[in-house]
Amino acid sequence: MSEHFGTLSDGTPVHRWTLERAGVRVRVLSYGGIVQSVEVPDREGHAADVVLGFAGLDGYVTHPEPFLGALVGRYANRIARARFPLDEVTYALEPNDGPNSLHGGARGFDKRVWDVEPVEHGLRLSRVSPHGEEGFPGRLEVTATYTLDASGALRLAYEAVTDEPTVVNLTNHSYFDLSGTGGTGGTGGTGGHELRLAASRYTPVDDGLIPTGEQADVADTRFDFRTARAVGGGLDHNFVLDKGVTDGPVEVAELYDPVSGRVLTVATTEPGIQVYTADHLGEPFGPGAGVALETQHFPDSPNRPEFPSTVLRPGEVYRSETVYGFSAR
Repeated sequence: MSEHFGTLSDGTPVHRWTLERAGVRVRVLSYGGIVQSVEVPDREGHAADVVLGFAGLDGYVTHPEPFLGALVGRYANRIARARFPLDEVTYALEPNDGPNSLHGGARGFDKRVWDVEPVEHGLRLSRVSPHGEEGFPGRLEVTATYTLDASGALRLAYEAVTDEPTVVNLTNHSYFDLSGTGGTGGTGGTGGHELRLAASRYTPVDDGLIPTGEQADVADTRFDFRTARAVGGGLDHNFVLDKGVTDGPVEVAELYDPVSGRVLTVATTEPGIQVYTADHLGEPFGPGAGVALETQHFPDSPNRPEFPSTVLRPGEVYRSETVYGFSAR
């Protein structure tokens, strides 16, 4: 089911689609491929929205920086100095995070209107990113399929092909607040949510949040979530998933709110997951109002040959899949 959600300043209409299955209701925007809301029940059966979002289009246009619920690309996370080498050519991108490129640049995929068509139990979003968009090479044809499975899990499946060598790294940037207060409740944010990660290493970063190249052991550090514990704050780091790259989604994370009983599980094909505790999230939300769990290849991989490759060449198909499962206990 779709409805008119608003109109951009250039006259482009934006629509909202609603998916419902197994007691879960998800709303998706054609603008930015944004997951606006995800309503799931708590342990008492009371449904509430567990992702941060704005009620109207103006909120997303006026406050783009949090990337609330957005489909992020061409390259999720940071590329150092907004440049990278590929086949002996250095490509200059549009810097939008100091000297670096973040989440695809100033007008990444999160600020584009996608074509949307219904599929069984879901939606298929598509667009063509032209050669040179935000400095990235190659004409990239992208599809993102959002579906609800029989259990109410939200499955995000991405595919892309290119006509020239390029780099691709797509993710969803939802912030989860399993309390269901929309990030504005009086529970002190999500620092009390409990997180478990199947990650024995993480990638340390410099002052600009660019990886140093090291893959450090989490043992005896604040980055050790191999056993579930409170999220706390101060996290904007990539965790190296023990499973590596896989053909199908493998469960790698669990987020639990002891108050509501809601549980979020994350399964993915990706080798990394960025945990961001939103310490600097602005109005109308407060610091720590949500936790972003961004499945991904590692930040700055195009400049780090020791990291898993994000290069896509003509004749190849980029595929990535992540599943967000919901339950209560």
